[in-house]
Amino acid sequence: MKNYFLITLFLFLSSILLAQTPKTYINAAGDKHLAGEFKLETLKSDSSYQTWYVENERLFNLSGKNTDWKNAFENSEVEIFLGTWCGDSKRWVPQFIKLWKELGLEESQLKFTALYDGEELYKQGPNGEEKGKLIHRVPTFIFKKEGKEFSRIVEFPVNDLETDLAQIALGYASEPNYRAATYLLELFESEPLDSVYRHVQTHFNNVYRLVGKEKELNTLGYVFKYSGRLPEALLTFEINSAIFPYSPNVLHSYGEALMADNQKDRAIQLFKRVIELEPDNETAANQLKQLQDEIENVKANN
Repeated sequence: MKNYFLITLFLFLSSILLAQTPKTYINAAGDKHLAGEFKLETLKSDSSYQTWYVENERLFNLSGKNTDWKNAFENSEVEIFLGTWCGDSKRWVPQFIKLWKELGLEESQLKFTALYDGEELYKQGPNGEEKGKLIHRVPTFIFKKEGKEFSRIVEFPVNDLETDLAQIALGYASEPNYRAATYLLELFESEPLDSVYRHVQTHFNNVYRLVGKEKELNTLGYVFKYSGRLPEALLTFEINSAIFPYSPNVLHSYGEALMADNQKDRAIQLFKRVIELEPDNETAANQLKQLQDEIENVKANN
């Protein structure tokens, strides 16, 4: 009976310990990073993150202006998606937390989730924590009240952190960064893909008016590609290549997605165009040769 009690106690304590230990992984560069939900104390105390957390926390200072608007956040929570491998996360998350606490708001209102880097699980959580949240850049701060989102900050503030929070609190937040990517994310969540294609010219025009730099949709395309949503990735890359037809990087990304979809002829055309624009692109040249060899082998065996 005594042994049974000790075993039960051991298992109970072990489960508590495991629940309190955040999930980590080693990325391709050999660095340790967080994955999934974790407590703020981890960033403050773990030597893998402590240095950049403390350094960037010091960068923020409250302006000293009237902050009565902070009362609007008293019954709110903020979901913070970040990457401990991401420069913008390292910069803005510590500053946001310092601002939040200096406003007298509670740390318990903040929920932290770390996402993977690398290709296989790019910007995904170990348990799909990002699904349905329209996450394509980190950090993303999602402001919620009674479980419903009412605003967000994507990657970095539009103005500065204090101004952005004040605008959100007062009900006239600036449009978040990356409006074209957000447009496509919301579109793919609300409409089946065949419907999107039927109205693709309208959607293209809307995206064209919203898009910033070429990396905006390129990053989104990879988010779709590595999360198993290749059809959405292909359309995203296609739209981006129509907007930036002279960018070797954009065309190369689209070519790789076509290659993954076994659309070899179209991928070959794009890799050839990449090499025309960027003759020293060895990756595109190798991929072009690989596809041409595969096609020739098929012909030889038929």
